[in-house]
Amino acid sequence: MAKFEMDTDFIRKLAAILDETKLGEIEMADGERRIRVARPTAASAAPIALAPAAVAASAAAPSILAPAAAPSDAAKHPGAVKSPMVGTAYLAPEPGKPNFVVVGDKVTAGQTLLIIEAMKTFNPIKAPKAGTVTQILIDNARPVEFGEPLMIVE
Repeated sequence: MAKFEMDTDFIRKLAAILDETKLGEIEMADGERRIRVARPTAASAAPIALAPAAVAASAAAPSILAPAAAPSDAAKHPGAVKSPMVGTAYLAPEPGKPNFVVVGDKVTAGQTLLIIEAMKTFNPIKAPKAGTVTQILIDNARPVEFGEPLMIVE
């Protein structure tokens, strides 16, 4: 596989398109190479941007960037349940139904904590160990990135 070269000018152009069109994210693919630029939404507590240019584009709003420290700290937590894929996370099996788990719930290893929709497939995210859900770090129906901490199970 050829080395993926980062074209920062192209990323800046994508970020400018986001600003012009007021879109929340844009993704481009060329064969196996993919790039996605996303902006934080007012409803989300933490930025979901992958590209440095998208973060730089939102630098004018430092209050939005400040909460980013919490997820990175959560990622280091030994009980962090991290996203195994890029997709949209859902805390309940379907709209109007109760969440799979809430803070304070005791879970068993292998119990479904949430689902992530990726390419129109719903993938259950299971508890890696038994314990108690101490934090839910995402909102329902929110895009998530690979490796992003979703919950803390202690």
